[in-house]
Amino acid sequence: MPHKVALAYTRYLSPDGQLLGDLPAWADDFNLLTRLYRQMVLTRLFDQKAVALQRTGRIGTYAPTLGQEAIGVAIGSLMRPEDVLVPYYRDTAVQLMRGVRMEEILLYWGGDERGSDFADPAVAEDFPICVPIATQALHACGVASAFKIRGEHRVVVTTCGDGATSKGDFLEALNVAGTWQLPVVFVVNNNQWAISVPRRIQCGAPTLAQKAIGAGFHGEQVDGNDMLAVYDRVQAALERAQHGKGPVLLECLSYRLGDHTTADDATRYRPADEVKQAWLEEPIKRLQRFMAGQGVWDEGREQALIGECQGLVQQAVGNFEAAGTQAAESVLDYVYAQWPAALAEQREMFLERLARRGGGSNHE
Repeated sequence: MPHKVALAYTRYLSPDGQLLGDLPAWADDFNLLTRLYRQMVLTRLFDQKAVALQRTGRIGTYAPTLGQEAIGVAIGSLMRPEDVLVPYYRDTAVQLMRGVRMEEILLYWGGDERGSDFADPAVAEDFPICVPIATQALHACGVASAFKIRGEHRVVVTTCGDGATSKGDFLEALNVAGTWQLPVVFVVNNNQWAISVPRRIQCGAPTLAQKAIGAGFHGEQVDGNDMLAVYDRVQAALERAQHGKGPVLLECLSYRLGDHTTADDATRYRPADEVKQAWLEEPIKRLQRFMAGQGVWDEGREQALIGECQGLVQQAVGNFEAAGTQAAESVLDYVYAQWPAALAEQREMFLERLARRGGGSNHE
């Protein structure tokens, strides 16, 4: 039997939005809570539109964030501009909060390199989306090492799903982060499914957070559907790393309400009753009910917010579709800082073939 390890677990709101205990002092700021709620709603509406764009062939495969909005919004709202995000492919909410534009996210999923060239200077040093599983955790440790060597009080936040925690890259990253006491926060979005593999059979450990213990640093769990709890623990993790107290692994327990990506059909492997129960615990309705109970939210505000967010999403789609076609050789141009001489011939052959087909460089 697995050895039981006592770890902190934080939850403030029940699934129906009722308080379960005393709240931290910052939770009295209803302007803050409204801003966080607005961003979750915007993320979900953008997510719905992105899926629709993929279904109609206007972007490629897309990874939905449905049901996991609280995690990303909390992270993005708390990171400072000088911090660096090293994301994975389900981080739409974080990126939007950090300043990445919706049309840039659509360009990325549309196969356009400009989607990783962020216009906002505040996110210029954030990394592009990482699709390979868990490799971003090591990249984050590299950035954090640079911060420590330079004596900079900056933090790296890197994210992943539960399946990534079983990869060697992830465990190696934990090892070096703990050994060197790096200013990095690992946020695990434990949405219970690694594509079609359920959490219960992908790892024998009772929790994923306890993997930090073997690496010599702090790990804890939080209810990833409770915005108040996620915000509180992300804030604590960032402060810990900022003040030189080492890395943190934060396991956020959530549920992937949608498919793994638009190339997946989760109905083939997930029990319908499980999904139905998860919908009762999702983060947006939970925070909405809490705010309504506090008298700071009502149906009129809800409908006005939905209308505002739908307008922003539609405007972003228009900007995306007006961006034009990127040059075909861009698939090669941004792979290396300096093009290797050994591959120069291949690039020339590629350009010649495009020219023969009448599909030469297009910089519209």
